Amino acid sequence: MATSVRLWREGPRFLPVFPHLCLLKDQNHCMMSVRRLCRQTGLSQGKIFYAKGRSAPDPGKLLAGPTGLLHCGCRGATICRPVLLRPLVPAHIRSVSTCSLLHGSQKSSLDPMPPSDPHQLVSTELSTLYNDIKKELSTFGSVLRDMSHYYFDGQGKAFRPMVVLLMSRACNFHNGAAENSLAHDSQRRISMIAEMIHTASLVHDDVIDEADTRRGKACVSNLHGQRKAILTGDYILTVSSMALAAIGNKDVVILLSQVIEDLVRGEFMQLGTKEDEDERFAHYLKKTFKKTASLLAHSCRAVAVLSGCSKDVQEVAYQYGKNLGIAFQLVDDMLDFLSTEEMMGKPTAADLKLGLATAPVLFAAEKYPELNAMIMRRFSEPGDIELAREAVAKTDSLQQSRILAEQYCREAVRQIHQLAPSPERDALVTITQKVLNRKK
Repeated sequence: MATSVRLWREGPRFLPVFPHLCLLKDQNHCMMSVRRLCRQTGLSQGKIFYAKGRSAPDPGKLLAGPTGLLHCGCRGATICRPVLLRPLVPAHIRSVSTCSLLHGSQKSSLDPMPPSDPHQLVSTELSTLYNDIKKELSTFGSVLRDMSHYYFDGQGKAFRPMVVLLMSRACNFHNGAAENSLAHDSQRRISMIAEMIHTASLVHDDVIDEADTRRGKACVSNLHGQRKAILTGDYILTVSSMALAAIGNKDVVILLSQVIEDLVRGEFMQLGTKEDEDERFAHYLKKTFKKTASLLAHSCRAVAVLSGCSKDVQEVAYQYGKNLGIAFQLVDDMLDFLSTEEMMGKPTAADLKLGLATAPVLFAAEKYPELNAMIMRRFSEPGDIELAREAVAKTDSLQQSRILAEQYCREAVRQIHQLAPSPERDALVTITQKVLNRKK
């Protein structure tokens, strides 16, 4: 099965979406040649490809021996659009088709060994998580108290705290600090802070999106009005910042403060649309990192810092959180087309209604260029949403989105395997599988 990967250029540097893939091409290089080359040669991951000259060369002449293509020294290259590559699948990875999201007929396995139950391993810490957060959100005003407690009712997935707690234990074990209770207490507070930041962002998102429901019940903004909802989100963020400062680690404060900045920048990015079609996917993925993955990435790095891990291990934790977070959002964007409102606990097709072009639509636009005009006008004209949904249904864009999510999960697994073996490390591998197979 072919894999679709996006790449882009940022300033003078060439930055691939997936860290082991990069393809540069001449401005006039025909994309059909690139696709044909990949299909004919079965080129794999981990290669850097360059196109020669200013005209599209014969694809067969791009090869430079069995190891792939060589740098031709061309400086007038621009980044290509999607590149189809045939993945090399390690023994511990099994690919899954998109139909598993609909019928549950297949499961993704990123590790064939009996999986560690992620939730069970940190169930003690998670059992009191929401009550401890509510204690942090103590206030004399009953309305503000009730509004700030509203989403901490134990009905959420507690996905982010679970990942942060597992990463804490995995790093502690790797660093020989499993019995360091002081570090563990601070790490648990990071899991609480991560959930508070996430929840505050949901409160604000519901105001911006004018949403009616969240997690199967009415939104705070729907119950109490937008003004009070905005203040409630601000209050949760303020308390999370106070809890963060109380940890007393400057590096950790800087890391989690970056998350809040990324959330704001990501929201502003979501309000805009790139006119250049070749830049849209890069814009989408950068926005996805800032709005979703940054919280996981920086929280995972923070607990590695508190564990006393080396810079290299801190980077492993960060990369795991980053890749898992992007995969999580890719699957979420697919579910917006696949799931029912009852399953999701919120309206489906919400992204299109908000004028957002996510991965499935961007992939579908390659086959149906007329979608580009709709993307620019943010699906604002009558019939735009229906046509976009129809285009997604007629193409393999959901499957392409799925494959891209799998690639990010593979990278998360590759990163976390650099830590010492432990039940928590194995559970973090299992989580990548759960992310790919989730239905809500």
